[in-house]
Amino acid sequence: MILTDTHTHLYSEAFDEDRSEVIKNAMNEGISRFFIPAIDSTYTASMLALENSYPENIFLMMGLHPTHVKENYQEELIHVEEMLTARKFYAVGEIGIDLYWDKTFLQQQQQTFKHQIHLAKKFKLPIVIHCRDAFDEIFEILEDEKSNDLFGIFHCFTGSIEQARKAISYNMKLGIGGVITFKNGKIDTFLEQIDLKNIVLETDSPYLAPVPYRGKRNESSYLIKVLEKLSSIYGRDKEEIARITTDNSKDIFGI
Repeated sequence: MILTDTHTHLYSEAFDEDRSEVIKNAMNEGISRFFIPAIDSTYTASMLALENSYPENIFLMMGLHPTHVKENYQEELIHVEEMLTARKFYAVGEIGIDLYWDKTFLQQQQQTFKHQIHLAKKFKLPIVIHCRDAFDEIFEILEDEKSNDLFGIFHCFTGSIEQARKAISYNMKLGIGGVITFKNGKIDTFLEQIDLKNIVLETDSPYLAPVPYRGKRNESSYLIKVLEKLSSIYGRDKEEIARITTDNSKDIFGI
């Protein structure tokens, strides 16, 4: 059984003490493909070092995270484009809009999201969307930008059935992680209505650990708990869900 974690911040400082052990634990569970989203330029070196240590398993994205859109966002966007020009990445991400913490830079977040969508189209790459308290704002831009060459993943999807269908209509897969195991997560109440061809698995580690690890540091090996929950929801074998969701990740990332 091969599993794919489509969203994990393995370069995070949270793993500095035991990163190799965390990766080994995940591989022992059959999780052998790790897709790594960017945050900002301060993490680029550690992302490249991680890839260098595990070249067969680590696949990097490049982008500017919406919560890191600050006064210097234009410099950060130059860095993103320079990196995309210089070498291979598998997605532009994670990008989007986050209005949970701060709305100060909403306009800049919108400009940055749109700009990075244009970069994804230029480099023929998928996008990986971060959305928090911003479904309307995200969908407005996706509506403006929709085309055959716009596709990707709606990371950490936590919306309604209507929002799920709308995201899928823009050629997005839904990234399903630990939230599916939460009692108040809500998406478990309708997910069986979404065809598995539209689902990919993720952890967002070190964040959003699934039950029974909720509140603790998340890691890629806990993807098994997400798989078990999906197996229960869909009434399908874990091996089948692993195969389908990994195939879906290959459709998106091209590897």
